[in-house]
Amino acid sequence: MKNQDQTIQTKFNIPEDYSGQRLDQVLAQLLPEYSRSRLQTWLKSGHILINGTPASAKQKVIGTESVELKITLANEQRWSAQNIPLDIVYQDEGIVIVNKTAGMVTHPAAGNPDNTLVNALLHHVPETQLLPRAGLIHRLDKDTTGLLVVAKTLEAHHTLTKALQMRDIHREYACIVKGALISGGTIDKPMGRHPKTRLKQAIVANGKCAVTHYRILDKFQHYTHLKVILETGRTHQIRVHMAAIDHAIIGDPIYGGAFRAPKNCHETIKNAVKNFGRQALHAKKLSLTNPTSKVQQTFTAELPNDFQALLNLLKELDA
Repeated sequence: MKNQDQTIQTKFNIPEDYSGQRLDQVLAQLLPEYSRSRLQTWLKSGHILINGTPASAKQKVIGTESVELKITLANEQRWSAQNIPLDIVYQDEGIVIVNKTAGMVTHPAAGNPDNTLVNALLHHVPETQLLPRAGLIHRLDKDTTGLLVVAKTLEAHHTLTKALQMRDIHREYACIVKGALISGGTIDKPMGRHPKTRLKQAIVANGKCAVTHYRILDKFQHYTHLKVILETGRTHQIRVHMAAIDHAIIGDPIYGGAFRAPKNCHETIKNAVKNFGRQALHAKKLSLTNPTSKVQQTFTAELPNDFQALLNLLKELDA
């Protein structure tokens, strides 16, 4: 992968419901892939035009204004297209729904420069190369499986990004956790970066709002199969929240702690859980309003083979 000059070029209209807000705040919401400080720098340098002319970061928007951004960033890393198998569940002119496999990193970063979902998208859906983060609207952890929505056009990207911020994209997960839960519930605990370990998230008093709803699907002697619905979408949210109530997800290498076999647990179950190898977490259902057709659509992805095999074993030997 070579470092090349990268040209960022985009044009869109500000929705009317942003009327009265400061321009820099509006742009930060509509272009979340760029930091607010970077956007303010571009405004000051005249690289962002509002209705064809440079504008002030503090000016208030009316709504419907035309936004144009064109800037060349020198020595920025350009992501490459790679012919990597990709399970595309659905595709139309505006969006792609992908069923991500375990072990696939979502986008290139330090330590994972290629062989990611983004590299695969750039090959299978070439038009995503023109979009921020190759059209990604949200992410899944490397070893979490399931559904992701990707935009194919700038208009779809703006619409879906706003829908995610407004909590209008419904995401349902399946997971298997340690311990036998008695009932479902809601976890409302603010989250932020772990104060000591940079790669971890944690429950912190001054963190961002994080709300997770969970319901029991199957209850076993030593484990529980849950349906989990995200109200917010913080990094590692389900994993952190389940660990916070002492029901960490099976196989979670970061938040699950060292393996401890439950008392009186079947030996086969012990071995299966100990050797599962990843967090038992799957993005099972995704519902959204299609930005092109404006029709509400729901997509589902069957449980992956390893998850289903573990679940079958629990039903047979841990019921």
